[in-house]
Amino acid sequence: MEDVAVLDQTEDEELPPQDQDGDPGDEWDTDLETDDATSRRQSLSRAELYLQACQEIGVHPVSSFLRNLNETSLNLNHYGVGPLGAKALARALGEDRVITHLELEDNTLGATGTHYLMEMLILNNSIESLNLSNNQLQRKGAKIVSTMLADNYKIKSIKLSGNEFGDSAIKYIAEVLKGDYVVTELDLSNNKFYDAGGEYLGHMLGSNLGIEDLNLSWNHLSMRGAAAVCAALKLNSTLKHLHLSWNGFGHFGTEKLGQALKQNSTLVLLDLSCNHIDDEAVTLLCQGLAANNTLRVLKLSPNPITNVGALTLLTTVKNNKNSAVEGD
Repeated sequence: MEDVAVLDQTEDEELPPQDQDGDPGDEWDTDLETDDATSRRQSLSRAELYLQACQEIGVHPVSSFLRNLNETSLNLNHYGVGPLGAKALARALGEDRVITHLELEDNTLGATGTHYLMEMLILNNSIESLNLSNNQLQRKGAKIVSTMLADNYKIKSIKLSGNEFGDSAIKYIAEVLKGDYVVTELDLSNNKFYDAGGEYLGHMLGSNLGIEDLNLSWNHLSMRGAAAVCAALKLNSTLKHLHLSWNGFGHFGTEKLGQALKQNSTLVLLDLSCNHIDDEAVTLLCQGLAANNTLRVLKLSPNPITNVGALTLLTTVKNNKNSAVEGD
């Protein structure tokens, strides 16, 4: 995948050239074997591929991989896999047809390790859920992930929390997800998004056709960034769960959310925990709650809301005979 490796020359980390060895394919006779026999041969082949790759690349095998060869979920979180370890995994998983859920959080993969994994996903047709959170992907890694997502037809859930993307990196991912209908769960929490990042995300959310669960918690969305996300809620028709805790919506953002809730008819969970929301902001939010009939769960703790704000909220929900709010 040559275009994945084409990155800005001004950045420090250099991606390796595209691997010329190729990933050997697994070959076994399915017509003449029982399901159990086939499964054993698949597992053996994958183990051999992985051990051979580790030996050639010069990395220690991750024992958890070898212990769970027949499991559909492979959890390698916090194992210190690193870029070269990711290369070995990529060789073993290219033709794999068993694993559907791959967890690789906190493995210092960087852009280099991510490059190997994204190349693997071109060959792999079984992995549907991918966790790359806390792997120092930064801007280069975001560009690599976006290249994969541009041709994606199988990854439904992708977690990218804590990768120091910033506003300059999220634009790549946001751009390719405009009009996308495959990804249904996207975690972009704790990535240092400000106004510009919020605007990129808002533009994406306004035209996206598939995301049902979006996590933007632990960022710096306020003012223009918050307004852009809220404006997108008026257009979006698929989002069900929106996590916005630990941002800075305050009065301005909460007012925009209230306006959006008047028109949005799909959101069922909204998390506004720790967003500087006081009694006055609750009143602004209630302008939307008074008309909304789909939102069921609203999380508002711990915000500086007094009994006055709580009473305003309860009265609004009670007076809206079509309200679905259950409370939290």
